[in-house]
Amino acid sequence: MKFDLDQDQRDFAASIDAALGAADVPGAVRAWSAGDAEPGRAVWSRLTELGVTALAVPEEFDGIGAHPVDVVLAIEALGRWCVPGPVVESIAVAPILLAGAPDAADRLAGLAAGELIATVALPPHTPRAVDADRAGLVLHAEAGRAATAQVGTRHASVDPSRGVFDVAAGDDAWDADTVRAYEMGALATAAQLIGAGQAMLDIAVDYAKQRTQFGRVIGGYQAIKHKLADVHIALELARPLVYGAALSYADGSPDTARDVSAAKVAASDAALLAAHSALQTHGAIGFTSECDLSLWLLRVQALRPAWGDPTAHRRRVLEVI
Repeated sequence: MKFDLDQDQRDFAASIDAALGAADVPGAVRAWSAGDAEPGRAVWSRLTELGVTALAVPEEFDGIGAHPVDVVLAIEALGRWCVPGPVVESIAVAPILLAGAPDAADRLAGLAAGELIATVALPPHTPRAVDADRAGLVLHAEAGRAATAQVGTRHASVDPSRGVFDVAAGDDAWDADTVRAYEMGALATAAQLIGAGQAMLDIAVDYAKQRTQFGRVIGGYQAIKHKLADVHIALELARPLVYGAALSYADGSPDTARDVSAAKVAASDAALLAAHSALQTHGAIGFTSECDLSLWLLRVQALRPAWGDPTAHRRRVLEVI
């Protein structure tokens, strides 16, 4: 099977890059971590203007009803820019869970319009909800049922911009496709990891072209070149798995679970390799809070176990081989 993004999709990704490139996203992430959500909400407003928040919402609820590939494409871009907030949960997962809710029309329209940000807990692999204190809608879903949830204790995350919360399901439960919701959550997280990995590679390449050591830019050393080339290869091998899984998901293929898990494993490994290589290229300064690279380093550490850790997804792949 041959697959490639068409020109409209490439233009859409470029428009997201242009909009986020004009925003101070690293500053918004730092503010989000410090308790100030306003800069982050301004970033989300830019996404709403581009239609990103409406992608997975059906057209009858003022959404776009986009193909899963388009959703994955957008979330990869958001990972590349380290956008704060429950990106996967609000944009990709919540629309699936809300489809059968009694008040689905209002809530889905709110998601599409950017007036509502949602977050989700879906045990057992996603037992806590990200940024539940910043979301206007918190959902708990399990075993074919979903409900609005009450927020409990906040737990620290390796990424200070991603608080995670215990939540308890309310009494207003409805039938929901929790299987599809979980697969989309894992798939979208894989896309976010690919975007983050690409950002770290780009940052490391730029730094390697500027930093000098012993009178020579470090990018001229073979050891640095080979290390960054390995990251590029890993990302280029993982990205088709993510888009292939999006096609399987869209077609309702019986191989969807296998394909999603393979994509999540490959994206997790590629992003981790990118993190290690970018940090080694920068040296210790790369992990200081003043260096923007640190934002992606922490984000990747938080995203790798999100929506199923690599061990769980490797197990799913092995079960069908």
